[in-house]
Amino acid sequence: MARLTAIVLGSAAGGAFPQWNCRCPVCDLAWNGDPRVRMRTQAGIAVSAGDGRWTLINVSPDLGQQIRATRALHPREWRGSPIDAVVLTGAEIDQIAGLLSLRESTPFTLYATAASHAAVADNAMFDALTMMKKCAVDPGGCFMLSGGIEATLFTVPGKVPLYLEGENPETDGESAANVGIELACGGARLVFVPGAAAVTGAMRERFARADAVLFDGTLFTDDEMLRSGLGKKTGRRMGHMPIDGEDGSLRAFEGIAARRIFIHINNTNPIHIAGSPEHRKIEAAGWQVAEDGMEIVL
Repeated sequence: MARLTAIVLGSAAGGAFPQWNCRCPVCDLAWNGDPRVRMRTQAGIAVSAGDGRWTLINVSPDLGQQIRATRALHPREWRGSPIDAVVLTGAEIDQIAGLLSLRESTPFTLYATAASHAAVADNAMFDALTMMKKCAVDPGGCFMLSGGIEATLFTVPGKVPLYLEGENPETDGESAANVGIELACGGARLVFVPGAAAVTGAMRERFARADAVLFDGTLFTDDEMLRSGLGKKTGRRMGHMPIDGEDGSLRAFEGIAARRIFIHINNTNPIHIAGSPEHRKIEAAGWQVAEDGMEIVL
C-alpha cells in the first residue's frame, strides 16, 4: 500500500531564521551558533506516495537550497527532476518566488486557486516558466496528484498577499487568496495550513480526521512584533493567529488527536529556542516545532 510521506523543506516564516538583517534576541542566538536553535529556511513541504514523484506545496525563495539539501528531490537522469507538480496555498512572495528556480526546461504542473494564478500571471518574470502547465483549482474541489494522492484546497481565514493589500485590508475573511490543503493517500491524511488568522469549525473537523497537521506557528503572542520593536502590526493584522492566549492556536486545537506541528515560524518567535518556557509550553500541549529536513511518514 502507498504511504504518504512529507518532507519539511523549510520551516521558517518569510525572511527565514535567522533573518538576514536581524539581530533580535532570538536571531542573535543563531548568529552566535547557540546549539539551542536551528537555522531554518522559508516554509514549504514536499509530498510523495512512494512512486518517486514529488509535489511541492509552496515554493519559497530558498527552494534551490532546499532541493540541494533533500536527496529525494535530486535529478536522477541527464535532464529531469522527480518534482512533478507544485501546489500553492497563496501568492505571498515566500510562497511563489521559488517558481523561478524551476525555469530550466523541465515540465511540471502548477495547481492553485484562480486568485493565486492571477497574482503569478501579473508578474512578467514568471513568463520565463515556459514548461509550466497551469491548473486552476476551486476550494472544496478534489484533484489528484502523482502517486494517487487526493488533494483538496479549503479556504482559511486570512488576507491577500502583502503586496496586494489596499489601505484597509480584510485580515480574517475567507477567500481563495488564502487556503490550506488536505492530502489523503492509503487511508492517511495530512493537513497543511501555513497561514491562518483563526480556526473555524470546518477547519477543526478537517484537523480531527487528520493523522498529522502542519499549522501556522508564526508568532507566539499577538503583540510579539510590537513588543520586540521590529514591527508595527499585530500577528492578526498580518493574517496570523498567535500560538498563545485565549484565542490562540493552542486553545483552538484542544481535543484534536492528530500529530500537531508548528511551521512558518517567525524569527522573533521564542519556540525556536529548545528548552525555552515557550517551547516547553507547546511541547506540554502535545505540539512539535517543524525543522528543515523533518520527515513525516503516515
